[in-house]
Amino acid sequence: MNRIITYILLLIVVTTVGCKPSGESVDNPKPAVYYWRTTLALDSVERQFLHDNNVGKMYVRYFDIALNDKGQLRPNATITFDDSIPAGIEVIPTIFIVNNCIERGIDTIAPLLVQRVLQMNETHDIAGVKEIQIDCDWTASTQSAYFNFLQIMKQLLEEKGMALSVTIRLHQLAMEVPPAQYGVLMMYNTGELKDSKQRNPILDKRDVEPYMKYVADYQLPLCVAYPNFNWQLLYTGDKFRDILYSEDLGDSTLYRKVSDNKYLVVSSIDLPNYLSSNSSYTYLNAGDTVIVIKPEAASIVQIHDALSHERPGINDQVIIYSLNNSSINNYTSSDYEKIYRP
Repeated sequence: MNRIITYILLLIVVTTVGCKPSGESVDNPKPAVYYWRTTLALDSVERQFLHDNNVGKMYVRYFDIALNDKGQLRPNATITFDDSIPAGIEVIPTIFIVNNCIERGIDTIAPLLVQRVLQMNETHDIAGVKEIQIDCDWTASTQSAYFNFLQIMKQLLEEKGMALSVTIRLHQLAMEVPPAQYGVLMMYNTGELKDSKQRNPILDKRDVEPYMKYVADYQLPLCVAYPNFNWQLLYTGDKFRDILYSEDLGDSTLYRKVSDNKYLVVSSIDLPNYLSSNSSYTYLNAGDTVIVIKPEAASIVQIHDALSHERPGINDQVIIYSLNNSSINNYTSSDYEKIYRP
């Protein structure tokens, strides 16, 4: 009788372990940052941030894959290394793939991408790279082709003793799980930009809540990326036109402050287009408005805690987007401590 009971208990334990989701958190979790600029150069503020927050990983965007004017797949906006990454910080090369590239035979360039990353590592003396991350806002129509590409990438990297990670947008939580070692849940850019009177498009709990039901059972190890950036949104009337890049809104010859986060354009000017991968400009008309938005730190912490409740371990590794002097001071040291905590 005792043997039967022991066997049943053992069977329950084995069954329970077998039913566990595919990893609650990522392996070797560390505080991390994304670096998303075309030149690697760290100033004293950025280096101090890495030190103060014990950052152990930097996800560095190496290049994008986009279509050129002839519809061909090409690397775009490749990073240049004008500086070194502090000792002890692991580098994860990250490649952003524009969604419209997926069905252009992208699986055939997988070996070229791996080779290009390895060559960049060697050229710039970046040692100890253990994985590559692919960032793509894939959809239902591109899922099959994208997953085929990821499977090839995963196999190529495994042959070199490396891992593959991917980004996961909120809407992708309800879809099939991509073939990768783990995913980064992107907890930003959750809303729409079109209406100047709408809720915060960078991050708003109301946009997150419909997807919370998918978090606990998502069959892939997950960590989370949270925003520390703001946006300068350009509107003509109530119509969204563009995102401006680090404009000096204190320049009284161009802008007049009309409220805490709203500025009136007082002089027309051409500015480089931040959203475009090509050389183009955005024309600011006198009378346009610029609205500066950022998520409140308390809102990020609230979402952080809600995710931990749904899936303990998901915040074991937190990634801040991004390491940038202009963004770091949007929150206090105390805010970062709360966001980075498991």
